[in-house]
Amino acid sequence: MTDRMQAVYLTGHGGPEMLEFRNDIPVPIPGPGQVLIRVAAAGVNNTDINTRIGWYAPKVTGATDDVTEDVEAGGHAGALSFPRIQGGDLCGVVEALGPGGSRFQIGNRVTCPVNLPRARPGAPMGYIAIGSEIDGAFAQFCLMDEDDLYDVSASPLSDVQIAAIPCAFGTAEGLLARAGVTAGHEVLITGASGGVGLAAVELASLRGANVTALCSASKAEAVRGQGAMTTWGRDAKLPTDHFDVVIDIVGGAGWGDLILALRPGGHYAVAGAIAGPMVEADLRNIYLRDITIHGCTYQSPENFGRLVALINAGRIKPLVSKTYPLQDIATAQEDFQSKALPGKLVLIP
Repeated sequence: MTDRMQAVYLTGHGGPEMLEFRNDIPVPIPGPGQVLIRVAAAGVNNTDINTRIGWYAPKVTGATDDVTEDVEAGGHAGALSFPRIQGGDLCGVVEALGPGGSRFQIGNRVTCPVNLPRARPGAPMGYIAIGSEIDGAFAQFCLMDEDDLYDVSASPLSDVQIAAIPCAFGTAEGLLARAGVTAGHEVLITGASGGVGLAAVELASLRGANVTALCSASKAEAVRGQGAMTTWGRDAKLPTDHFDVVIDIVGGAGWGDLILALRPGGHYAVAGAIAGPMVEADLRNIYLRDITIHGCTYQSPENFGRLVALINAGRIKPLVSKTYPLQDIATAQEDFQSKALPGKLVLIP
């Protein structure tokens, strides 16, 4: 095996010019409890772009496609160490094992959550993010702790399909679990044609919920194909007191209407704010109607374990619209931000 690899360095916060494709980056060496993975495919996600542009910085208050501020601490947990290899969505094959015993064998196909649980005093739901706090899968090889990996060798899904799952489906499963979605629930999902939204449509339908999805008309057929019973335009006037659960990854100016669309006692779960993180609502519409609000990022082992069982059983099938060679990452991210394609985009190292 060569001791150098192709990878994409993020050299700082900013535009796509901060992405540097190189072929001379040292292949990492696994230590005790670590696994070296040959990356087969890596999904493109909002969080990669948000981290690149520094959208997580508190002083950024606009939508994800309208960041103009210069930031220094724009990662999930503040300041990043540059250069950083991004890429949280991983599907790969075990290439080498660190010293000591392991439950994995060379050649096993693996994946892992994007946000890795790291409990600490006072923060039982703490985590670190791949591509933010540690290097990720925008490379030919990446290094992961064995305890964070899941074996998906038995899955009938392709490498590309599995690489489309961890961020989108892991986030969606967390949203649905926190909101307690079950059979018969009326569920409204915003941003339903994107990665997380489309995954939420599919997983909510598997739970037996009745899904209403907000998306553009051009993508409605694809969204219905993943299980939505009803699709409405993104700016549709919402009914009041209608839904048991709202799954939101959009935020923005329509936030108050999402709260009013819930029945008394309903649940609102959020894991994104692509239309803007600053929202406004009448608090009386929340507390007088007993609305529960869930902020969802942490990917628990229980939730991700359920997802891996679905992967290995072939019960989910993510929609992948396009694949790209790793060196075309800037084009892939540009296409992703255009929102022209439904579902997921995937890079091939």
